[in-house]
Amino acid sequence: MQFSKFGMQFSKFGRKFTGDSGILQLMDDLGQALAASEGKQIYMLGGGNPAYIPKIQELLRRRMYDMLLNEGEFERLIGDYSPPQGHAAFLQALADLLRRTYDWDIGPENIALTNGSQASFFYLFNLFGGEFDDGSHKKIMLPLTPEYIGYADAGLGPDFFTANKPDIEFLDDRLFKYRVRFEGLSVGEDIGAICASRPTNPTGNVLTDEEIDRLSQLARDNDIPLIIDNAYGMPFPSIIYTDAKLTWDDHIILCMSLSKLGMPGPRTGIVIAHPRIIRALAALNAVISLAPNSVGAGLALDMVRSGEVIDISREVIRPYYRAKAQQAVDWVREDTRDIPCFVHKPEGAFFLWLWFKDLPIGSQALYERLKARGVIVVPGHYFFPGLDEPWPHKQECIRVSYAQEEAVVREGIRIIAEEARRAYDG
Repeated sequence: MQFSKFGMQFSKFGRKFTGDSGILQLMDDLGQALAASEGKQIYMLGGGNPAYIPKIQELLRRRMYDMLLNEGEFERLIGDYSPPQGHAAFLQALADLLRRTYDWDIGPENIALTNGSQASFFYLFNLFGGEFDDGSHKKIMLPLTPEYIGYADAGLGPDFFTANKPDIEFLDDRLFKYRVRFEGLSVGEDIGAICASRPTNPTGNVLTDEEIDRLSQLARDNDIPLIIDNAYGMPFPSIIYTDAKLTWDDHIILCMSLSKLGMPGPRTGIVIAHPRIIRALAALNAVISLAPNSVGAGLALDMVRSGEVIDISREVIRPYYRAKAQQAVDWVREDTRDIPCFVHKPEGAFFLWLWFKDLPIGSQALYERLKARGVIVVPGHYFFPGLDEPWPHKQECIRVSYAQEEAVVREGIRIIAEEARRAYDG
């Protein structure tokens, strides 16, 4: 069969996943920034790439060196498929660590690896959302928006998410915090799962223990799972600056990652769930990619087995990002003191969520102006999947990463403030 160059057509699946999306724009911007021509200054404040923390880089380099020296270990790592559920020794080591640390009744049968968190959520959302054999259509409920940009296009069908507007609590020093609006929050028969990130990407919000407990009870009462995106949380990488309890039970699906430890390249997502869900994820791995990547699990195995991963998260990674967060907030306050800019209280992850109240031009236009000056951020309207009702707030926010080098973040924030001021000045 021959295809005309311009006549080839894609399926509904093809059209959906090749169209414009926020996550595609984000990753394109990241790639273009990294490949920018020499001499052109790019202030990459838009991506989710973790920082190059020297102590972490040294630890990973040493582990790789040891693997190369240990006869057969490197060959097995790159030369053998892992089982569809993932690197068996890593699954056992992680189960042991979680049992020791949290006293959970958990084993390797409760854990699966995927090729990154994005793959984890694609699998999970389409297991619990979409069309069912009885003809019903179920959605994924996001109880607090804004939420992670990568969720928005992960559903195979249309009308895949429903979301709730938050309550906004104003704090001192131009900080604010989103809280789950439980009044009116109900789970109907059309909800297949509840999902929330904690810490939240993009805002750095950490849902309180009470909020998690209430969402957990809501899920249990309706016999659906609560999916918690814990990519930045405990026990690793522990980029969390407030007191919080890590919760897991049979009806909770806890998603983790090795990326924010400093290993985004090997694409290692971790899902902790009921064995039936784990078996389903293993089947999906086998069909879609044969097996998950084992390089990240191999690199992290010794530090998970020994528990060192918890120590370096608490003593190296968390203090590193916490200091950068405070410095970035100070710079924003200094540069935006004459315009209505509010910052979501940074309680975790490594992003600032800036709210330019009553911004005249909208977040997309601000993004375009900043991009023209070499500053890459992410416009806020992409972070409201499932919230279709008009709300000006969606067009007044941007996400800014403070994980990059200090000079890049400092100048990027200065330019952001300058462009926002120009927008307000007309």
